[in-house]
Amino acid sequence: MDKRSGQWRAAGSERLERAVVLLLLSGESEQRWSCAQLAAELSAEDQPLEEALGRLARAGVVSVAGADVTVSPAVWRIDELGLIGI
Repeated sequence: MDKRSGQWRAAGSERLERAVVLLLLSGESEQRWSCAQLAAELSAEDQPLEEALGRLARAGVVSVAGADVTVSPAVWRIDELGLIGI
């Protein structure tokens, strides 16, 4: 395991959840990402990523269909309204 992949466990799950949402919002509306693509892009291990996606899905932030992940329409709208600031 390299230093980057271990950062999520050390930094906490909320940081990984934020990174997932921001990455999903960086693309086109309704763009689907596979779990493998997210893991590669974020240098995240499978288990912490799956746990983060599960929490986000239960909260209604993302939708997970099989191996595909999308941001919910509500989150897209909040982003369009400029309420998500970095």
